[in-house]
Amino acid sequence: MLSGVDLSGEDGELLPIGRFARLGRLSVKQLRRYDELGLLRPAYVDAYTGYRYYRPEQARVAMSIGLLRSLDVPLPVIGRVLAGAEGALEGVREALEAELERRRRTLASLERVMAHGLPAAEVRVVREASRRVLAVRGLASGPGDVGRVTSAAVARLTGELAARSSGAPGPLRLVGVFPVELDEPVPVMVAAVLDGSPGAGSAAWESGGGLEAAELPGGVFAAATHVGPYDQVGLTAHAVLAWCAERRRAVRGSMREVYVSDPAVTPPEELVTRVWVEVEEE
Repeated sequence: MLSGVDLSGEDGELLPIGRFARLGRLSVKQLRRYDELGLLRPAYVDAYTGYRYYRPEQARVAMSIGLLRSLDVPLPVIGRVLAGAEGALEGVREALEAELERRRRTLASLERVMAHGLPAAEVRVVREASRRVLAVRGLASGPGDVGRVTSAAVARLTGELAARSSGAPGPLRLVGVFPVELDEPVPVMVAAVLDGSPGAGSAAWESGGGLEAAELPGGVFAAATHVGPYDQVGLTAHAVLAWCAERRRAVRGSMREVYVSDPAVTPPEELVTRVWVEVEEE
């Protein structure tokens, strides 16, 4: 007995942390951590020894925390779940779905490498003039987020151009521009090339509605053609960068994807994308 508190646990009053850890299927270290975070406070803490004691009915909370951790739920979210916050797990589900989709894309790329070997491509050097463009910019949180941000930018760009032209905007040359080094965050730009486009000098091609009139600089590029799903373009980009390294061609810092096919009518395995990596002049 301490200060009139029954510590025996025989009457369901209080259990020392070691016994409670076994009951709740957690470690003593975890219990101390959850106490610090306010997720599972002891029922009693001895003022002199600092020993923690718990009530048996707290075992349900302990086991719920263990269950949620096994489902990859972050500790801050667990706190919201225990507090009864509505929809607290929605963000976790979305994150797991995104990770699952990323894993599927990775698996598809791995299967392509297994079937065809390490990526190789026929690379040629091309010189591109500067182009007038209408562009949409985005910021991906990391390399795994680039596909989502690029798709959203394409939809926004084509949708706005269709609205300006009161229908389909006609054939467009769409170009995605990315840094070669995909640090976090990743700036993304998707542009519609204006040169030679119908009505390119009209107000329909001015900035506005989230679109930016800009100039896409020209330069010298190591170029190759990718055939297949957009999420496997990275394999061809790897082949181009390897070609540059072998020939000691210094990479300047931007990579472009020129989207040749219309994904609305072209099967993913038949999509054609030009991959351009900017290099220094020889």
